[in-house]
Amino acid sequence: MTRRHTPRLHAAMLALLASPAFALDTATIVGSVVSPDCLDYRVVGICYWLHCTSHGCSIRTSVKVRHYVPDAVVSSYANTGENPWEEVRVMSLPNSTAQGGNDGTTNHDNENNLAKFKNADVIGHPGSLFSDFASQFDYSCSGAGTAFMPYLLSTLDTLAWRYNLPEMLYPESLIPGLREIGSRLSGNLWGNVYPRGGFLHQTDDYKSGAVVAQRAGDIVTRRWQPHVYWPLLASAKDGYWPAGELIEGDATTGKWQELTPTLSQTCAVFPHSDTRVQAQQGDYAWALWRPYACCARKGQVFLGSTDFE
Repeated sequence: MTRRHTPRLHAAMLALLASPAFALDTATIVGSVVSPDCLDYRVVGICYWLHCTSHGCSIRTSVKVRHYVPDAVVSSYANTGENPWEEVRVMSLPNSTAQGGNDGTTNHDNENNLAKFKNADVIGHPGSLFSDFASQFDYSCSGAGTAFMPYLLSTLDTLAWRYNLPEMLYPESLIPGLREIGSRLSGNLWGNVYPRGGFLHQTDDYKSGAVVAQRAGDIVTRRWQPHVYWPLLASAKDGYWPAGELIEGDATTGKWQELTPTLSQTCAVFPHSDTRVQAQQGDYAWALWRPYACCARKGQVFLGSTDFE
């Protein structure tokens, strides 16, 4: 390398350091579904079907499988209107009731005592490659999410998200130890699930983003919550067992795949001990994977199933 190339190299390095880790776009999210760890495909039992024809009836069986499905992308970000998923930013632009964002600050030494604020969006995962990826394991279940469907946009949930009404009065919000992410006893408390809004006290920005994402996931996986949202739930039917309510720290109800600021090929629950990268602009996004079980229909009447576990 000659000396005349050095200034150009320095300029390129400075530009790289000044930019985010990578732009989170739909193509990146779609490609992230190829994760055996997140899929966690298992044969868990046998289903029994009554199959009848004009010649009589017989009992047929099919394999019961269980695996996780990427139902939604949950974004947790500081600046209103700046969802890190570029193509869906227009869904949650500032409005007359949801303008500002980011953390409180006084430029004072004790400002870690001030509240942090995060917006949150829950949007159907665009994982068009997932069906092809899962089908290589012989049989796959469908999830509850519809691609690009907005299940929760915090800019439309102003009363609950920015003022914590009415959840600030719930026992879960007032009694320490109820519905917490992590444990006070273990010294690994990331935050509280309630009230399920955008404000919390947490000096670690990554943990703040994770707690808010968990709150958003908690809302959309339940019905009749005091929020403006659409439930991310499927109905059970013969040979199909959909995911239920998301519970913090319980991987059997759902787990998270980090999409930005770093793209992970594995899934985990909050809290976790993996390396955490702080986002430069306070914007984070995870794919929410939830467990489904199903079996192929082999007859007109479902007789039941037997689980191995």
